[in-house]
Amino acid sequence: MIPGFGGNAKDPQWCFAQVKGTIEVHVTEADIISTVEFNHTGELLATGDKGGRVVIFQREQESKNQPHRRGEYNVYSTFQSHEPEFDYLKSLEIEEKINKIRWLPQQNAAYFLLSTNDKTVKLWKISERDKRPEGYNLKDDDGRIRDPSTITTLRVPVLQPMDLMVEATPRRVFANAHTYHINSISVNSDYATYMSADDLRINLWNLEITNRSFNIVDIKPANMEELTEVITAAEFHPNQCNTFVYSSSKGTIRLCDMRAMALCDKHAKFFEEPEDPSNRSFFSEIISSISDVKFSHSGRYMMTRDYLTVKVWDLNMENRPIETYQVHDYLRSKLCSLYENDCIFDKFECVWNGSDSVIMTGSYNNFFRMFDRNTKRDVTLEASRENSKPRAILKPRKVCVGGKRRKDEISVDSLDFSKKILHTAWHPSENIIAVAATNNLYIFQDKVN
Repeated sequence: MIPGFGGNAKDPQWCFAQVKGTIEVHVTEADIISTVEFNHTGELLATGDKGGRVVIFQREQESKNQPHRRGEYNVYSTFQSHEPEFDYLKSLEIEEKINKIRWLPQQNAAYFLLSTNDKTVKLWKISERDKRPEGYNLKDDDGRIRDPSTITTLRVPVLQPMDLMVEATPRRVFANAHTYHINSISVNSDYATYMSADDLRINLWNLEITNRSFNIVDIKPANMEELTEVITAAEFHPNQCNTFVYSSSKGTIRLCDMRAMALCDKHAKFFEEPEDPSNRSFFSEIISSISDVKFSHSGRYMMTRDYLTVKVWDLNMENRPIETYQVHDYLRSKLCSLYENDCIFDKFECVWNGSDSVIMTGSYNNFFRMFDRNTKRDVTLEASRENSKPRAILKPRKVCVGGKRRKDEISVDSLDFSKKILHTAWHPSENIIAVAATNNLYIFQDKVN
């Protein structure tokens, strides 16, 4: 029996690779990781935190004398992306917390990424420098300007090798376009535009132009008392640059086509699962709110995450999802206490693996779940330091409800709701995953890797 999904030899056997972050009894709010994202090759992995910092990890090259270090990610660059601000007109503090990071495909030696807090999107350039010019005519070696009367000869400056420096420079700042909090950004497949979505509006930007954007969705009612839903997430189609989707707090998804009209207030497709009246409760509306939507790499499917389930939709079928996976159904009986401690409003994300065959999403107690779409098997794994020896195989975890508890099971009543996996990322082509647990970043890989 191979751990992972079950007894199939093809199932990955997940093992611990690394953990980044400190063991702290009292974690400061600023250190909590708020987003995780691999770049398009998987060579870089970026995290953003509530303190406005972005940390980029780079994958080490394989060395012959240390083959076990293959796939090890080490810090490549750290920079402060956003600072706390104050909106004097509304008397509001604007947090520095990084809500999302999105990489742009690499065009040259430098890397580019977009990061956003609640109000402002920034385009960062991350570049390397390992040479410095020496032998200036007008400056001495310390950089001080020389007295022109002392310059009697002309020199040709030369480039001298120096220790590698990684510089992060803000190239563009896209500000002042959102009244409400930005919840998602998405780079278009034309690589020239991107969109940013807040609670009521979605804006389309050109990556070269910072002083104007086009409003492509506006669901704000004339009278705010008539407001019944908000936008929760938005994403561009992976290869059709005119198509995007956005999800709502009512559990619906709208697919829009920008070729049809400039303001996409009328959708091309509307995805909604009819509610089962027998399951209706006070919490129905809260738990049906969609916290994340992601297109599959192929562009044929999309996946949505609500509080209890992950659903896979075929873009050609609007009336119901083709697959529904229960993430933590054992919490249905606990919705009252989850409402009281505000956990019911947690926004879990979901990700596809590189071949769209497995999906991953987080849960409580530092558990995360994987669902194999082909075999229909699923597994619960845990991100914990107890099992953090290199190459240690992750043992599947089980939660028991009521009744007798087996020795390898954990009771639903002893789950720690303060430990939650909201943000995860999957390497675009390999079985390497990154899981953010509070202020720690866990990296797991399959045993073959």
